[in-house]
Amino acid sequence: MNLARLDLNLVVALRALLEERNVTRAGQRVGLSQPAMSAALARLRRHFDDDLLARVGGHYELTALGQVLLDRTATAYDVLERLFSSQADFDPAKENREFRLMASDYAVAVFGTELARVVHEEAPGIRLRFTQTPPTVVDDTATLLSATDGLLMPHGIISDFPATDLYDDRWVFLVARDHPGVGDRLTRRDLARLPWVTYQRTYDAPAVRQLGMLGIEPRAEVSVDSFQLLPLMIAGTRRIALIQARLARMLTPIAAVRVVEPPYEAVPLREAMWWHPVHTHDAAHIWLRETAARVGARLPRTAEE
Repeated sequence: MNLARLDLNLVVALRALLEERNVTRAGQRVGLSQPAMSAALARLRRHFDDDLLARVGGHYELTALGQVLLDRTATAYDVLERLFSSQADFDPAKENREFRLMASDYAVAVFGTELARVVHEEAPGIRLRFTQTPPTVVDDTATLLSATDGLLMPHGIISDFPATDLYDDRWVFLVARDHPGVGDRLTRRDLARLPWVTYQRTYDAPAVRQLGMLGIEPRAEVSVDSFQLLPLMIAGTRRIALIQARLARMLTPIAAVRVVEPPYEAVPLREAMWWHPVHTHDAAHIWLRETAARVGARLPRTAEE
C-alpha cells in the first residue's frame, strides 16, 4: 500500500457514505455535489474492489466489507483529525476545544468531577467529554487510545503505553448497615458464603482475581456495570460488594450501607491516565496531562483523609 498515492479526502467521503448510506445526503454532509460524491464512491469501489453500498429495493445497504469499514473509518477519521489539529503551543485560557476521556463511573466521580472544576476555572473554553470505557479496551487498546485523549484506568490492566499516575486508592467491602450476619469484621468464610454484587466489567477487577488466588470464589447474585449502583444493591440485603474506598466514602450517605475492611491484605489501587504515544509531544495533550496530574496530587493522599 503506497499511502503517498492515496487521497485522504476519500476518508471523509467514505465515512459519510457508510454512515448516511445515501450519495446525496453524504454529499450534503461534507459539502460536495451529488456528481462529485458519486465520483468519490466510484474511486472507493475501485480501491476496495467492492461495492461498499449495494442497492436493495429503493435504498442502499452496506456490503460485508462496508460493514467492517464502518467502525474503522470512524476511528481513522478521528485519528487524522487529531493528527492535523496538533499544536506547537497551547494557551488554555484562550483555546476552545474538547478533550475526550474514557473512564469508569468510579473514576469520573472520584477524580473527573475535580478535574472538571479546575478546567472550568482555568480554561473556560475547554470542554471535557467522559465516555464509559468499553470492554474491548484490553483487546484493542491501541485503536481505542488513538481515537481519544486519555484513558483513566488503574495499573495492572493494560501496559506498554505511556501513563501518568493520578492518585492511590484501596479496596474495601460494603455491607448493609443492619446486616444480620456481619459484625465489625468480615471473615474469608463470609466472602465464600454470602451473595455478592459485582461490577461486571472484568478488566476492572484485579482485586477479584486476587480472591481467586486466595481460593475464594465469589457467588455473584447481582451484576451491574456501574460502581455507583453497588450501594443501592447492597442496602437491605445480605449481599456484599468490593468497592474503592474513596467512592465508598462518597456513597455511604445515600444508602443504608457501611464499610468493612477486607479479611486479607488487598492489592493496592493506583489510578493513572494512559494515552497513545502519538499524543505525547502535542502541546494540548501535555497541558491536559499536567493538569490531570496536578489535580490528582491535590486529592487527599488516602481515602481516609
